[in-house]
Amino acid sequence: MTDTLLHKRTILITGGTGGIGKQTALALARLGATVIITGRNLASAQTAAEEIRQASGNPQVDVLAADLSTRSGVKAIASQYRAKYQQLDVLINNAGLAEAQRRLTQDGVEADFAVNVVAPFLLTQELMPCLQASPAARVITVTGGSHSANSPIDTGNLQAEREFVGLNHYSHTKLAMMAVMYEFAQRVAGSSMTSNVCYPGQASTAMTRSVTPDMLPGVARLIWPLFKWFVRPDGGKSAAKAAQSSVFLASSPAVESVNGQYFNTRCQPTEWPKAVVDPAIRQHVWATVEDLTRSGR
Repeated sequence: MTDTLLHKRTILITGGTGGIGKQTALALARLGATVIITGRNLASAQTAAEEIRQASGNPQVDVLAADLSTRSGVKAIASQYRAKYQQLDVLINNAGLAEAQRRLTQDGVEADFAVNVVAPFLLTQELMPCLQASPAARVITVTGGSHSANSPIDTGNLQAEREFVGLNHYSHTKLAMMAVMYEFAQRVAGSSMTSNVCYPGQASTAMTRSVTPDMLPGVARLIWPLFKWFVRPDGGKSAAKAAQSSVFLASSPAVESVNGQYFNTRCQPTEWPKAVVDPAIRQHVWATVEDLTRSGR
């Protein structure tokens, strides 16, 4: 039986077919929400949705399928959603990508940057009418990688134009995403909508298990055996734990009006990296992403 805490709430989770996204979907389905997950492949998304229905006892789990690395894919997800639903109460931008080598999408955008930065921005914009139809919409974006309060955002290397080191670039794109969503929070301040970012922590997922030694910066390759031990398959236990911050932000009445905050793995507000809140940097990244959604280049 499902709890009814989120009865009549509609929640869209990108990348909900596995890992942290699937565990987030499962937890929110158990709380009684109507949950929609996205995936690149319709068949695998339908399989994941059925598993969530069975495990949660909630039949209200739907799927949308498209490739979030392209503008057309993001717009297809938004179009599919708008065709089925009038209102969106919670959008969880969870999908992420960490490539081993620099690769351009069909839009000419570096793939990690396309999925981790452009997609959350564009999908949120495309779904604004549905979010505005909710009396208290929440936009939650999941960050990742390794960064600190002083981690820089290199505006001249946003798409790894000068240098690509797999996990370094992944972390850098997540910082850029945080800057975009912080700026979005400033733009919706005072409205019925909120935008917050959360850090899930380390988890064993298909993405982390696909990391190769050459994706790590030089000295970090020395700890490769330890890294592989931490991301060994664990039946979804670490992913379920990592989903806690997303679930909290999606469901807790305590954060209904909280906007523009960064939450840690303990579901507590924490300090944003300084580069994220720097007005010049975040507005530069926003303008760059906005331009990419228009031109695809």
